[in-house]
Amino acid sequence: MIRSMTGFGRAVAEADGYVITIELKSVNHRYFEFNCRLPRQYGFLEEKLKSYINSRVARGKVDCFLTVEALNTENAQVVINHTLASAYVKALKEISSEYALREDFGTVSISHFPEVLVLKKAEEDEEKLWLNVKAVAEEAVDKFIAMREKEGAKMKEDIHARGQFILNCVSFVEERSPETVKQYNQKLVERVHELLGDVSLDESRILQEVAVFADKVAVAEETVRLRSHIEQLGSFLESDEAVGRKMDFLVQEINREANTIGSKANDVEIARKVVDIKAEIEKIREQIQNIE
Repeated sequence: MIRSMTGFGRAVAEADGYVITIELKSVNHRYFEFNCRLPRQYGFLEEKLKSYINSRVARGKVDCFLTVEALNTENAQVVINHTLASAYVKALKEISSEYALREDFGTVSISHFPEVLVLKKAEEDEEKLWLNVKAVAEEAVDKFIAMREKEGAKMKEDIHARGQFILNCVSFVEERSPETVKQYNQKLVERVHELLGDVSLDESRILQEVAVFADKVAVAEETVRLRSHIEQLGSFLESDEAVGRKMDFLVQEINREANTIGSKANDVEIARKVVDIKAEIEKIREQIQNIE
């Protein structure tokens, strides 16, 4: 199923004396990029979260927010880093003296500086905590992916409709292309008569010129490839894998065939259809940029 690279998921659970909250959000990105914000004392969980989420999410810039609240605080102890606190006080006094400022800082102000107050708790079972965090992560990722799939379904519908529009334009080009050769033949004969009068025409020479023109404007190979590419695009839309990058490459090929038809076509009506095709290709490209 096609997935968007934009998504959000949130889960909260209480387990073994902890309240664990995980939020995930993402935007499009060429590869998988992971950023995690979590309490410093639980830094060991970051790489585990990254590995787990990457096992289920192939592409996108994913931001993860983890909070772990311990309900049992009996074994918690706040320790003062006196060395650091003293250094902060000294620095603040120096600032006050240097710039003739009032020394209006107090205990609360000093305590807000990083690492002045350090929370120490009893040793935790890291593996047990990770299993609890992983359970919450699974729920958050499930919701995250569900949102991506919901958006992906809308994108799939839009791309499919645009692909069908391109096929309709291709059908017009295929029907119109032989007519341009007939019109060229007719105009060539009329032009020769206009220049030479009623003299007999060298039909073989006329046919030769028309054949050369027909070869120059022939777009059968390009339209066949265009149909094949659109068919492949449709198969990608039904894939369960991450196909965003493959689709991006395929759209480049579709655009290349459209450009070739435009350069070959010596007809206003075909040129207009090529413009319509390229407009749809650009809209498809915009959608694909956000497909996982």
